[in-house]
Amino acid sequence: MARGRSKRLESIRTVNRGQKPRITERMEDCLEVILELVEFKGYATTIDVSRYMSVSAPSATGMIRRLDAMGLLRHEKYRGIDLTPRGRRLAEGIRQKHGTLVEFFGMLGIDARTANADAEGAEHHLNPKTARRLRKFVTYLRANPRVVRDFRRS
Repeated sequence: MARGRSKRLESIRTVNRGQKPRITERMEDCLEVILELVEFKGYATTIDVSRYMSVSAPSATGMIRRLDAMGLLRHEKYRGIDLTPRGRRLAEGIRQKHGTLVEFFGMLGIDARTANADAEGAEHHLNPKTARRLRKFVTYLRANPRVVRDFRRS
């Protein structure tokens, strides 16, 4: 038993070794919300972000300030929020992961509400290489609908 635990601890250490600090899941969600708002209505405000993320305005402001300091967005008080090219790429990548996961879960026969909820959590943890491979697999399944039908029948 102790030997199994030490292998698991080593595995965790190996995964985390050399990892640079990254933005939190909530910060990634914030970028995604800003991207959607800007594309939908042409701009985003701190109040919009707080409403869509169900957080207080001061919490949204703090998160936006941190993202601004990281160079992922630009925020001018009373002017609105604009994503930097780097922030836009990150937000689009998160949105793409979400879409791929929702489509994959749907192919497995999972209802849309559950698929969205599961994708919302998983999208933040997918390694970019894993996301690319999953996207390729979903593309394969889309091109071979019989495979999906056969799977759903089993």
